[in-house]
Amino acid sequence: MAREIHKTAIVSSRSEIDEDVHIGPFCIIGEGATIKRGTKLMSNVVVEGATEIGEECIIYPFTSIGLSPQDLKYKDEKTGVKIGKKNIIREYITIHRASVQGDGLTEIKDSNFLMAYVHIAHDCKVGSSIVMANATTLGGHVVVEDFVVIGGMAAVHQFSRIGAYSMVGGFSGVGRDVPPYTIASGARARIYGLNIIGLKRHGFSEETINNLKKVYKILFREKRRLKDAIEKIRADLLDVEEARYIVGFIEENKRGICR
Repeated sequence: MAREIHKTAIVSSRSEIDEDVHIGPFCIIGEGATIKRGTKLMSNVVVEGATEIGEECIIYPFTSIGLSPQDLKYKDEKTGVKIGKKNIIREYITIHRASVQGDGLTEIKDSNFLMAYVHIAHDCKVGSSIVMANATTLGGHVVVEDFVVIGGMAAVHQFSRIGAYSMVGGFSGVGRDVPPYTIASGARARIYGLNIIGLKRHGFSEETINNLKKVYKILFREKRRLKDAIEKIRADLLDVEEARYIVGFIEENKRGICR
C-alpha cells in the first residue's frame, strides 16, 4: 500500500514515514518523528519531537503527541515519546514527551483504547490492552500496568501506579497506588473489592480467583498491619504466582497503597 499524505499536511523532510502510512488533512509532522506502517492519522493531528508511533495505530482529529511537558523544570532538553502498535487514540488527546527527571521517555505499549480528551503526562509508562475512558488524566511519572480499565474523568496523581487487571471507577481521584486485580473508586480512591468480572473475562481460573480472595481478605478485611498481612500471605500463599505479584507490587510502592 502506498503512502498517502494529504496536500494540506505539513511533513518535515527530517521525519521518517513508512510507505503505507496515511496522513490526513491539516496534520503537522515535525522533525525527528517516526511513523510506522499501517498507521493512520485522520486529520488535524500534531506530532512533534523525537516521537515514534508504531504499526497499525489509528489517531483521530485534534490529537497532539510529543509536545513539551507541562513541567516548569523542563528547559527544552531532548526527550521523547514511544507508542507501540495497534493503539486507538481518539479525539483531542494529549501525550507529552518526557522530562529529564526520569529515563527521558514517555511510553505507551500495544493495543490500547484511549478515548477522547485523555491526557498522558510526561514520563508516564502505559502498558498494553488498557482502556482509558473520556477525559482520564495521568499526572507525570504514572505507571499503568497491562489490562487496566480507568473510568471517565478519573485523575491519577503523579508517581502513582495502577496494578495489572485492576479497575478505577469514573470521577475517581487516585492519590496512592492501586494494587493489582482490585477495584478502586472515590474522590480519594479506596479499594472496594476484587475485579472479579474483569478476571473472569481474562480467563482467570476459579482456583486463582479463590486464592486472590484469600489474599484480599488478609490485606483488607482482617485489620492487620500491612507488614503483618504480607508475612501472612507469604506463609500461606507463597506458591501462588498472583499472590507473589501483589506482595512485590506493595513492597515496591513509594506513595502507599489505596486501602
